[in-house]
Amino acid sequence: MTALSLENVSAGYHGRRALSAVTAEFAAGRVAGLIGPNGAGKTTLLRVVLGLLKTEQGEVRVLGQPLTAWPRAGLARSIAYLPQTAEANWPILARNLVALGRMPHRAPLAPLSPSDSEAVEEALARCDAAQFAARRMDELSAGERARVLLARALATQAPILLVDEPAAHLDPAHQLRLMELLRAEAARGVAVIVTLHDLALASRFCDELVVLKSGEVVAQGPADKALSDATLAQAFGITAQRAGSGGERAALVAWRRL
Repeated sequence: MTALSLENVSAGYHGRRALSAVTAEFAAGRVAGLIGPNGAGKTTLLRVVLGLLKTEQGEVRVLGQPLTAWPRAGLARSIAYLPQTAEANWPILARNLVALGRMPHRAPLAPLSPSDSEAVEEALARCDAAQFAARRMDELSAGERARVLLARALATQAPILLVDEPAAHLDPAHQLRLMELLRAEAARGVAVIVTLHDLALASRFCDELVVLKSGEVVAQGPADKALSDATLAQAFGITAQRAGSGGERAALVAWRRL
């Protein structure tokens, strides 16, 4: 089932076009990667989907309904978002920060319900963050804070999850744990859309990829098709090596600049 779609969408900032005639579909139960060089339009696409940036043309549909028909409260329950610039350095307990992910389900100033508390604890556990749930955010490392912030997004329990560059502050083991977690979310039926710069993570863990350059889609589909030698040269100006073991998906490693 298509959870999110863009049809001929263009958008920009102050007269500068950042997305141009983008058409893409994202299915429930799959992990889709948005990849491309800096300035390709990946974060802009997420902002358009969230209604934070108006389209100049085209249509975005969320769970079958036009984005413009969604009330803000309903959209907040339907799409969870972890922005690239997410940060939390103030003295709030990690568990309380994750509880903010339940705000779309609660009346203003209402206490957490039993189902809210259960969602918070489950999200902390899935992100391997329960051990520092009672610590202050300003006492955690950058990687620990990143895991708590992801748990906040998961606590929303939305059917669509948008994640912008979540692996940036994580060590290799936790990068792998993160991608396994996103795949587990997809297995629960969530449509996961994640922006990545790491081609190895994208090619190994994403079911499909949308490759952007200068605001346009230059390739989309499974990694072995979307990341062809021609696309790598066009979008990134690189060659790559592919490595895999057994029946696992091959991981693509950037190798040489053209």
